[in-house]
Amino acid sequence: MPFPLETILPLLEREVSSYQVPVVDLIAAQTRDPFKILVATLLSARTKDEVTATASRRLFARAGTPYELERLTVEELETLIYPVGFFRNKAKFLSRLPAALKDRFGGAVPQDLDSLLTLPGVGRKTANLVMAVAFHRPAICVDTHVHRIMNIWGVVRTTTPLQTEMALQQILPERYWIRINAILVAFGQGTCTPVRPHCDQCVIEKWCPKIGVTPRTVDKKSSGHNGPAAKKFISWNVNGLRAAWKNGLLEVLRDLDADIVALQEIKIHPDQLPDPLRQVDGYQVFWNPAKKKGYAGTAVLTKTAPLRVWHGLDSPLLDEEGRVLTLEFADFYFINVYAPNAQPELRRLAFKQDFNRTLLAHMDRLSRDKSLVLCGDLNVAHKEIDLANPKANVRNPGFSEQERAWMDAVIAAGYIDTFRKFDPSPARYTWWSYRFNARAKNIGWRIDYFLVDRASEGRVVDAAILDDVIGSDHCPVSMIFR
Repeated sequence: MPFPLETILPLLEREVSSYQVPVVDLIAAQTRDPFKILVATLLSARTKDEVTATASRRLFARAGTPYELERLTVEELETLIYPVGFFRNKAKFLSRLPAALKDRFGGAVPQDLDSLLTLPGVGRKTANLVMAVAFHRPAICVDTHVHRIMNIWGVVRTTTPLQTEMALQQILPERYWIRINAILVAFGQGTCTPVRPHCDQCVIEKWCPKIGVTPRTVDKKSSGHNGPAAKKFISWNVNGLRAAWKNGLLEVLRDLDADIVALQEIKIHPDQLPDPLRQVDGYQVFWNPAKKKGYAGTAVLTKTAPLRVWHGLDSPLLDEEGRVLTLEFADFYFINVYAPNAQPELRRLAFKQDFNRTLLAHMDRLSRDKSLVLCGDLNVAHKEIDLANPKANVRNPGFSEQERAWMDAVIAAGYIDTFRKFDPSPARYTWWSYRFNARAKNIGWRIDYFLVDRASEGRVVDAAILDDVIGSDHCPVSMIFR
């Protein structure tokens, strides 16, 4: 039975009228200036609404027009908009914006999609939101909330926001195009949250198929639920912790709000940390840096204190590079891994094979005791579906026969590649070369994983690739586990 959009959307529009208004809509209610709406929309990407609102007020007090914005330096802009996500990149985009508007559009904000997409830092989501909010032109702005909720409802079966936008253009009544983002952003922030949604309080609960959803745990006396609450895990190769911090790492972590965050390739020792990274609000942090500074290394941030922590694989030769960090919790082990790269001409393949064999033995020992979760950059694409150009890479590091054979052995030993449990589609990658505009063209590899032991497969609620998060040549991957 099709999901009753015509019944649901009016209900939700009434429901969210009492919710906090999404920041871009709030700014639009205060001013009809397309320039300010465009700037606020640029600032809002990967940033909480309250942070965007504060940063917008500071910025507009100094620069409410393109002319005033043009007079500010990139450094001044960084100070004004901090701590919005990726504030350094956004400051650069804002610095280039006045000239782009003046040279191409006579100083005015354009009203059509193709023109908006030529502006610095403007992608489809931003362009559609500006068209809808600033100019009231029919446009469907698909952010993570719209994409996620439409898939929960089964209205679409898509893997990217762009696919969702294209699908909704065919099935969503046009009178909802402009309003759908404001409705579902408010609903997604207030009720249908990404983790542990409030299904017990949802006005459309009886219609919702809850595809891929695990509702929050409510009082046990009323719910009868005795299992553990779902936990959100994130794994991310940051390719240098200091670089990731400058690109908005802390804002991304706040936005993702995970219970455990595993970081790989941190390239830093704890005594080199910038002050904001020495203590991350809400988390205990455990480090396993490489002996060599500026190289490899792993870290884990956790909201729950572990029972024990292991650094490495109890092998002096393999452990000098800080590639494995294991935490024990009450009902599961959590292993963070940054596997070696086999290097061109497979020069380091023997070292990697030793590492892989020792790692699998470590996994097998722990999984006999309790649930095991392993995540990280394993530096191998398992199947042809896991990279864009398999035939050109059959003898290259990361797709060699020997490395893929180890992944075969891991799966044969009973471990589950959790992403493939939920998503069998091609062209889903987690790493893209910085060269040749590979990320924009989606010429990538899936080499970042969450694995669990076979006995714990039922505890996996969801697994995803968060390819809309930038800040590294890798994107984060996630898993919901209960």
